[in-house]
Amino acid sequence: MLLCTHLFFTFRLRFIQRFVFRGIRYSLADSPFASLSTILAATIGIGNIVGVSTAIALGGPGAILWCWLTGILGMATSYAECYLSIHYRVRQADGTSRGGPMYVLERGLHCLPLGILFALLTLIASLGVGCTIQAQSAAQAAQATFGVPALLTGFVLALLAGFVLIGGSRSISRVCMKLVPAMGLFFLAACFFILFLNRAYILPSLLLILKSAFLPRAAAGGFVGSTILVAARFGVARGLFTNEAGLGSAPIAAASGEHVQEQQAGRTALVSMTAVFWDTIVLCAVTGIAIVTHIMRYPNSSASLQPTELTNAAFGAIPYIGTPMLALSTIAFSFATVLGWYFFGEHALLYLLDKSIPRKKNLKDLLLKVYQILYIVMVFSGSVQSVDLVWELTDFINACMSFPNLLCLLLLFRKIPADPEENTSPE
Repeated sequence: MLLCTHLFFTFRLRFIQRFVFRGIRYSLADSPFASLSTILAATIGIGNIVGVSTAIALGGPGAILWCWLTGILGMATSYAECYLSIHYRVRQADGTSRGGPMYVLERGLHCLPLGILFALLTLIASLGVGCTIQAQSAAQAAQATFGVPALLTGFVLALLAGFVLIGGSRSISRVCMKLVPAMGLFFLAACFFILFLNRAYILPSLLLILKSAFLPRAAAGGFVGSTILVAARFGVARGLFTNEAGLGSAPIAAASGEHVQEQQAGRTALVSMTAVFWDTIVLCAVTGIAIVTHIMRYPNSSASLQPTELTNAAFGAIPYIGTPMLALSTIAFSFATVLGWYFFGEHALLYLLDKSIPRKKNLKDLLLKVYQILYIVMVFSGSVQSVDLVWELTDFINACMSFPNLLCLLLLFRKIPADPEENTSPE
C-alpha cells in the first residue's frame, strides 16, 4: 500500500524528487535544518545498520536496489504528507506551531476520531520503537564490544536523555543539529573505508545487485538463493522501515516550531523530503554496497553468519577500530532516535490533551511530566530486558499509523501543488 502511494504521488507531483538538491540548499538555513535534524534523528537508526544486513541476508543482494528505489519513490509521499501537515498546522499562543497527520485528519478530512487514533498510536509507538528498542540495541552493542553491563548503559542513556528532554522541543532540536550530522558523517566515513578496502569488488557487487533484483539467483558465494519477489519484499520492507515515508512521523516535526511562520509550505516540505534522500538513498545504499563487497571478498566466512552479523563482519575488516566504530555508531544512532521519537510522542500527547482537557493547563503540564518520566524509565528498562514482543507490536502499530495517514493523503491529494515554489502559504 505504501509503495503504491509512493508511485501515485511520484507521477501526480510530476517527479517532485527532481527538486531534492534545491531542498538540500534550503535546509542549510538554521530553522529548517533544526526541523530536518529532528526528522533524521528519528529515522537514521538501527534500521540503517541491522535492517540493511537483514534485507541482504534474507532477500539477497537485489534487496538493496529495491530498498534504494523505495527511497526514491518515498520522497514524493514524504513531500505530500509534510505539505499537508504544514497547511493544516495550528498556531500556538507562544508563536510556535503544531502539526502532523492528526491535525490533517481533523481539519482537512474533518474526522476527529481518526486524528485521535493516529495520535494515540504515535504515543504508543514512541514508547516502543522510540525508546525501548533503541535502548536495547545500544546496550547490546556496548556490552558485546566494550564489555559494559547493560544496566550501566541503560542508566547513562536514561540520564543523558533526561537532561535533553527536560529542555523541551528546542533543546531536542539543538542537540539533534549537532549530533545528526556528526554521526552520519562518522558512519559514512567508515563505510567508504570498507569500500576502499574492497575496491576490487565494487563494480562486481553493483552488477550483482542489479542482476539479483530482477533475476532469480541460486544460493552461492555467501548469499541465500532468492526470487524477485523475495528480494523486492525485504528490500521494500526495510526501506519503508528506515525512512518512515508515509508513516506520518516526519510531518510532526516539519509542521512544528517557529520557522513555519516565515517559510512557504512547499519549501518546508521540500526540506523535509530530503530526510528520505539522506537516510535511504545515501546511507542505506552505501551500507548495503559495503556489506555486499565484503561478502563477495570473504564468501566462505560470510555464509555461516546470522543476518544481523553481516554489518559487524564488514566493519570488522577495518583493522583495530572497525568494531568499536560500529558500536559507537549504533549507540549514537539509538540515542538520536530516542530524542526524535520523544518529540513525536510529546506532540501526540499534547494533541490528545488539547482534545480531552483543553482548559486545564496545570493538569496538562503534570501529565506531560508523567510522560517524560515514563519515557526515561522505558529507556532504562529497554536496555535490560528482551523486547522481541515489543518489536512485533511496534511493527503492527506502525502499520496501523500508516492507514489513516495514507487515507488523508489520497483523499486530499488535490491540495498538494507539484511546484514547491508556488505561493502556498497556509494562511
